[in-house]
Amino acid sequence: MRAWSVAAPGPVEEGGLRFVTQPVPEPGDDELLVHVRACGVCRTDLHVTEGDLPVHRQGVTPGHEVVGVVAGFGAAVRGFEIGERVGVAWLRRTDGTCAYCVRGSENLCPASRYTGWDADGGYAEYTVVPAAFAYRLPGWLDDVSLAPLLCAGIIGHRALRRASLPPGGRLGLYGFGGSAHLCAQVALAEGATVHVLTRGAAARKLALQLGAASARGSREMPPEPLDSAILFAPAGDLVPLALRALDRGGVLAIAGIHLSDVPALHYESELFYEKEVRSVTSNTREDGREFLALAARHGVHATTHTYPLSEADRALRDLKAGRFDGAAVLVNDLS
Repeated sequence: MRAWSVAAPGPVEEGGLRFVTQPVPEPGDDELLVHVRACGVCRTDLHVTEGDLPVHRQGVTPGHEVVGVVAGFGAAVRGFEIGERVGVAWLRRTDGTCAYCVRGSENLCPASRYTGWDADGGYAEYTVVPAAFAYRLPGWLDDVSLAPLLCAGIIGHRALRRASLPPGGRLGLYGFGGSAHLCAQVALAEGATVHVLTRGAAARKLALQLGAASARGSREMPPEPLDSAILFAPAGDLVPLALRALDRGGVLAIAGIHLSDVPALHYESELFYEKEVRSVTSNTREDGREFLALAARHGVHATTHTYPLSEADRALRDLKAGRFDGAAVLVNDLS
């Protein structure tokens, strides 16, 4: 099969992501073999490709927003059929026995493993996934529309819950890419007032089209104090600005897996009055199931831009340069 491999982590413009030929993977006893039909392009893929995240697997194939069909499975797998449509997401495996897993916080499992980082992902014709971590997908959306929901949607949903937005509250979203534009739809459907702060003119336009009350530059102040904010942009220097925008008792959730350094904070203007900063670490499978149900209930939809799987490197370059709003999705043009 053909697949993309991170041969040399570094700037995506320098060709470290290479198109290679390799054997179709063999599923383990508890795994599904999935024929990839579509794979969303996540900023985490860019972090893996460029080396912002430490190398966990040499030559890894990125991609963890996979929609495909079951093409085979291991001897221990039950309940799946050949040809069934499934989703493969970021969280790939946990030990299931540690204190975090037992209390329902499997996203914090020290033995957790991730698709497209610890194991080869969906920038390929085929991938494998533990059956227990595959999502059964609803029939109400096509492959391309579903793909971004499997990470951008799920992690945005967890970030929204971590931000503790009160009913009818005022929410600020810093950055408005694949995850934020899905998170905004859930927040709006639940009665929030949403203010978007992002650098891209196209993203600001999309935010207003989706129903945001305002859309301004990422370094501007929102028109009113915020009850909660979510930082999606991987820019640590936005943290003080977001904290200043919070009302008393407000919460800032940081959604990304990678963040540039946060500058020194001024206690009185940025942290006093019981403001909080919370990180977001991966997600649980229950987060995923809950979000997919909410997406169906509220008609959440991704604004997508498709690229052939054979041009994944171009999609990552465009993501880095901010050349599109919404989310990019690779479509298998190889098999």
